Amino acid sequence: MTVSVTFAFLFLYLTGPRGLDSGQAGLVAGAGGAGLLAGNLTGGFFGDRFGHRRALLTSAVTGGLLLAAVPLLPTPALFAALPLAQYASGVQRAANAALVAVIVPEGQRRQAFAVVRAAANGGFTAGPLLGALVATRLSYDWLYVADGLGSVGLAWWTARVIPARVGGVRLPSPGAGAVRPGSSREGGVGPGSAREGGVRHDPARPVRPVAAPGLWAALRARPAVPVLLGAIVVADIVYRQLYTTFPVYLADHGQDTGVYGALLAVNGGVLLCLELPAALALRRRAPLPVVATGLLLVAAGYGVLLAGPGAGVAVAMMTLLTLGELLYKTPATAYVADRAPAHLQGRFQSLYAGASITGVVLAAPLGGALYQAAPGLLWPLTTAAAGVAGCAVLVGARLESGRTARHPTAGAAAEPLATPVLRAATRRNPPA
Repeated sequence: MTVSVTFAFLFLYLTGPRGLDSGQAGLVAGAGGAGLLAGNLTGGFFGDRFGHRRALLTSAVTGGLLLAAVPLLPTPALFAALPLAQYASGVQRAANAALVAVIVPEGQRRQAFAVVRAAANGGFTAGPLLGALVATRLSYDWLYVADGLGSVGLAWWTARVIPARVGGVRLPSPGAGAVRPGSSREGGVGPGSAREGGVRHDPARPVRPVAAPGLWAALRARPAVPVLLGAIVVADIVYRQLYTTFPVYLADHGQDTGVYGALLAVNGGVLLCLELPAALALRRRAPLPVVATGLLLVAAGYGVLLAGPGAGVAVAMMTLLTLGELLYKTPATAYVADRAPAHLQGRFQSLYAGASITGVVLAAPLGGALYQAAPGLLWPLTTAAAGVAGCAVLVGARLESGRTARHPTAGAAAEPLATPVLRAATRRNPPA
């Protein structure tokens, strides 16, 4: 993630070395954001259809080659190349999350996603500093070369570490009855699966069992998941005001850029140091109440700004916002993975990935328009929106517990990916 910093310098690159005006640069950046969102929303389908490992390798190589070629492309070609590269990046993100979900056993995914986020936060902490050094000492072109080669390097490393074919699955025999979704016969494999019937299968491409539900039927059977996804959409739009209207608000009230940079450094440092320990400490807690608590802390963070624009208020706001992010993002990702049927793991991860970056596309235009029209309403509305999202997740938790109480077998029917081999391995080696 350290070299994946071209997005941070895109506008400067387009308006500087490439000579575009701000309107043209904004068009390219907006198209790139739309491409990223589309890639996140559709990447899981490719993984479910062709295998998550294959989707990750293909998207990483494609996006990497496009980025590495940016310095050689004529300026008009960037209007197509950069959005395509962002689309590939979105597919890669969804495929990576699904690959983690199918490899890591249920009960350990929260810790696994915390490790992934810790690595990403470490890269995002160091990346912009190194990127600025490269851009000023060498050129912006080298940023794109480094980003592209880093993506290709990720594909190479993944191809070496994740075998193309390990283990096997039991395929439904001709004439066999329908396989109840969530039963021990439902498709999906993991590392260490036994070979059965001489059939070998890509572990990241589960076989869809007979009579398995489609995406919408699976979501209807898990009402808390759509509620969570809607809450994450709202929360991401609210949270990303941190990168859009919040620095403008600070500047309008006499706080310089150094204050904002220091606040962001605190945010990244706290997440890097505490997110994995928090995931380990809370791993036995029900995920939805933890997520709801995180969203309510985000609401409290923006609510603090109602006290005024002082530096102390900004520090309190950032502290609450960071703690909220620490609590809601990792458990929410793992919860969606745990609730996904094996044959829909990629599409569930795509839905979550798309929801979790909605703010990239919507936060700036919505927040900016509101701040321009009625600046005094921005923080009350963001506080209320994040609070409603947190309460909605609590309602979703009650829906889930009520459904389980009314239909004791519903838990099995809605059970996430967990093969018999993985369940047995988990029983022998309980989560640390």
